[in-house]
Amino acid sequence: MAIMPEDKQHKEKAALGSDISQTEEICVSKDGMRVHPQPTADPLDPLNWSSLKKHTILGIVMYMYFMFTYVTTTTVPSFPELQESLGISYSQVNWTVAIPALGLSVGPLFWSSLADIYGRRIIFLVGTVIAFFATIGAAVANEYGGYMAARFFQGFGVSPAATVGMAVVGDLFFEYERGQKLGLWVLAIDTGLLVGPIIGGFIDLVSAEWIQWLTAILFAVLLVLELAFMSETLYPRNYMLARMPTDISGGADIEKSGKHRDDPAQVELRRTTKLSMLNVQPVPGMRHPRPWDSVVRFIFTFKYPVVVIGVCIYCFAWYWWMLCVITMIPAAYVQYSPQIQGLLFMGLLVGTLFSEIFMSGRLSDYIVTKLAKRNNGIRLPEMRLWLAYPAALLSAIGLILWGISVDRAHHWVVGQIAFFLCG
Repeated sequence: MAIMPEDKQHKEKAALGSDISQTEEICVSKDGMRVHPQPTADPLDPLNWSSLKKHTILGIVMYMYFMFTYVTTTTVPSFPELQESLGISYSQVNWTVAIPALGLSVGPLFWSSLADIYGRRIIFLVGTVIAFFATIGAAVANEYGGYMAARFFQGFGVSPAATVGMAVVGDLFFEYERGQKLGLWVLAIDTGLLVGPIIGGFIDLVSAEWIQWLTAILFAVLLVLELAFMSETLYPRNYMLARMPTDISGGADIEKSGKHRDDPAQVELRRTTKLSMLNVQPVPGMRHPRPWDSVVRFIFTFKYPVVVIGVCIYCFAWYWWMLCVITMIPAAYVQYSPQIQGLLFMGLLVGTLFSEIFMSGRLSDYIVTKLAKRNNGIRLPEMRLWLAYPAALLSAIGLILWGISVDRAHHWVVGQIAFFLCG
């Protein structure tokens, strides 16, 4: 990291506005581009935590995001048993996958603003507890209505892994690192979607109920990890930047900054690891949204049709084709046992792992860095879209190939190749 010369600082501050109007130094990376977020000299700043601590928290976020889709699909191999035990049709049993997805979609509207008020950690803890007890409810439910209610709250409880999980990644890592870290985060949701049926297929050898009991155990482990290792990451950055240097190792001459800067230890503000273990008070030193602001922002999004259409097409296409394929595998390969049907998700899993390792993450960061250099050092979100075009083409080819293989009763290997392309 380096510190910009004084004349360049003023130009940068004029362009950036009031967010950093109180700071005197601007940290830049080795390639000369401004670092975002701006770090402080505070050891309690999540950006300054050790790599081990940051990646431990990232691992916990990934664990919860893995459960985000795991709870949706792990029951798929037990569809015949669910039909029999609950006395429902195949159409109704398909809804047992859709209803937790509804909880997953509604939940972020409820949790997002609360996470910006009370912090990330407490939201993760509360969500995990809800999902844990909802899973127990699904395990003991003996009628369709109760089972569906439990499945909804499973999705609702685990939903903070989406928006709040992404916020945690933003708290811990610089912008130029986020492609790789968000790639791992996305890998977790994709892996949960595909590993769920594989595990569910073998647990179904015991009973359909034990699929839920195992899920409850996984949630209990997640809760222990959150309590033991997940520190609060919501940090009053603007408040702290106004009171201390941005980089204690960057060679900034604080005596010449024209403004007194506090030592981090002298700032009497409880933050991150200094907050109580179960913090239920608004995080101090920050401007907080209203609890319903996330819903308001969601509604205002419809003022921008291009954004809404693009997001809806992507979300609908991704979730529709994934759930369509997943819920159709028991019907497409009816001649196989639930355990073999679970293993037929391996093609999707291997394809997903391959694409995340070789065609996402670091590659996305590399493309953005190259394009930003051509754009006067300014990174734009649209620069990450280039990898979407080959992904869309390969997914379409894979879906067509899989449909043909099922329709013409080709060998299951053909379907696995098609799934690899989709993944």
